[in-house]
Amino acid sequence: MLRPPAVAGQFYPGTPEKLRNDLENLLVRSDRPDKVLGIMAPHAGYLYSGAIAGAVYGGIEIPATVLIIGPNHHGAGKPAALFPDGQWQTPLGPVPLDSRLNALILQHIPLVQTDTQAHRQEHSLEVQLPFLQMLRPDVSIAALCLGYGDFSVLEEIGRGLASAITAFGGDVLIVASSDMSHYESAASARAKDGLALERITAFDPEGLLRVCRTERITMCGVVPAAIMMVAAARLGATRAQVIAYGTSGDVTGDDRQVVGYAAVTVS
Repeated sequence: MLRPPAVAGQFYPGTPEKLRNDLENLLVRSDRPDKVLGIMAPHAGYLYSGAIAGAVYGGIEIPATVLIIGPNHHGAGKPAALFPDGQWQTPLGPVPLDSRLNALILQHIPLVQTDTQAHRQEHSLEVQLPFLQMLRPDVSIAALCLGYGDFSVLEEIGRGLASAITAFGGDVLIVASSDMSHYESAASARAKDGLALERITAFDPEGLLRVCRTERITMCGVVPAAIMMVAAARLGATRAQVIAYGTSGDVTGDDRQVVGYAAVTVS
């Protein structure tokens, strides 16, 4: 099954030439990229969050297989929706779904179901693909779109993903797609996002969910981030590092109502 791009020409350029040029300008390439188990990267339009995403993508090794976990902004489809075998199209070309990793995810996590409806208009996973394609043209992916759940559910999914990746037997990068606080003043967003990032760097996924709830932090990808942390910890990760942080106000100059963006590595 082929998934056409839903937000090309909106969140990122719709032509290969313009997209490649923008990515070259956004990626901060390292001569010695780090090998990591997971990252958190933002998913707004490249104009606003592309530099934050480029800072993390340019500094890591991209393995041949990547699992992208994103939030379900539209509420459509299954609550834990795995895109079935096929391809995702971007202006840079098709990206294949890894059928073996898909099968292992379904085998190890009964809560996950194949579903295309949740992915049809969802941008949070799609905007990660051009960065991956630019750095690793032969990349294949698994794509998981998630609604909300309590921590016991997220922990079950995270542990299942770790088991699936272990059974897969090769390197798999887990990408959690998330923006941070939405439509607050820049000062408020930075303060609230700081509380969430403290829980991430403390490797405390349950605490991350709790602080987002109690402090009303509108981090849209808190579920993918928590699941990525659970899975990465089971795979041996012990450290989370904030690579970059900024807000839309840094781009627009308007700090009255901003969206926050963070990039994190987990290793």
